[in-house]
Order: sequence, then structure tokens, then C-alpha cells
Amino acid sequence: MSYFPLFLNFNHKKVLLIGAGKIAYEKLVHLLDFTKDITIIAKTFNKDIEKLIKINHLEYIQKEYSNNDIEPYDIIIVAIDDIILQKSIYIDSMKYKCLCNCVDLLECCDFIFPSYIKKDNLIIAISTSGTSPAFAKHLKQYLNNIIPNSVVAFLKEMKNLRKTLPKGKERMYFLNKKAQNYIKKWDNKSNNNDKYIK
Repeated sequence: MSYFPLFLNFNHKKVLLIGAGKIAYEKLVHLLDFTKDITIIAKTFNKDIEKLIKINHLEYIQKEYSNNDIEPYDIIIVAIDDIILQKSIYIDSMKYKCLCNCVDLLECCDFIFPSYIKKDNLIIAISTSGTSPAFAKHLKQYLNNIIPNSVVAFLKEMKNLRKTLPKGKERMYFLNKKAQNYIKKWDNKSNNNDKYIK
């Protein structure tokens, strides 16, 4: 079954990352694009994660996981090698009614990490529901080459226009046409460092 695409507001959401190895580091890098309300539990921490903890002032607890650790958290990411423990944590998460992702254990995931493109307010998520991460990776690269960096300035202007123009059909038509014309100018061979020209 496919996953429902959902953009989650991380405001007032506490995130727990269990594990502090290479895979945990990759997940932490992605999470930091959206929130810093992250706590990490692990017996040992690799140097890359230690750096991110220090730079971002993250909370961490150096210990082995115990089954009540997840109680105060809303979102749990389990990035450890122990499959039996992963399954146990997933069962704990159901008891506490929090969302859980066990890395590389699809049957123990309430959600998955999509491949994504983030250019300021533009976020595009790509998922194959776990069937081919390689395809998602290459599709991301393809789309990233098409979408110019000028989209950041364009979206800022569109946001300002939505705030200042009076509501109604004329505004809707104008903004729709402006968005359509901007996308029409995209060229697969365009330089991602182009400047936005109004």
C-alpha cells in the first residue's frame, strides 16, 4: 500500500532520534532542515553527530534505550542495527501513540523519509513507497536541475502580491497566469544559479 503524502508542521512537536551512527547522522541532517527540537539517545555517538549536537544545541542522552524513553515525544526515528530492538520500539510507540520510523524496516514505519528538494519555501517530496530509493534519488536530481534557484525570489514576490492585491477573481487570474508564465520559462539546460527577472 502507498503512503499518504503529508507535510507535517513540526512546531510544538518533540522528535526523538534513537541511534547515533552513520544512518542516524543522515536522518538528523534531514530533520535539521525543518526543526531543532530533537533529542538523541544512544550509548555511543559518532563524531559527525557530536558536531551537529554542538552546532545546533541539541539535547542528547548517552544511554541504552529503555521502553519508557519515548513517552514525551511525538515523532520517533529509530536508526539502530538491532532489528529485534527496532520492532520492540515500534510496539512501544503504538502504546504511546506517537509516529515512528524504523530505518530499513518498512513494516515498522508509520511514515517514511521521502527524497526531497528544498529551496526556501518550495519543498517537493518524492517517494516510491520504499520500492526504489535509487529511482527517487535520480528523479530528485533531475527535478533539481530543472528548477532554477530564482524560484526563491519568485515565491517571495508571489507571497507579497497575495498579501497586497485585493482578493477576487482578478487576483486569482493574475497570480495563476504569472505562475504559469514563470514555469514556462524553465529550460532543462538552464543554470541553477540564474537570476530572477520580473
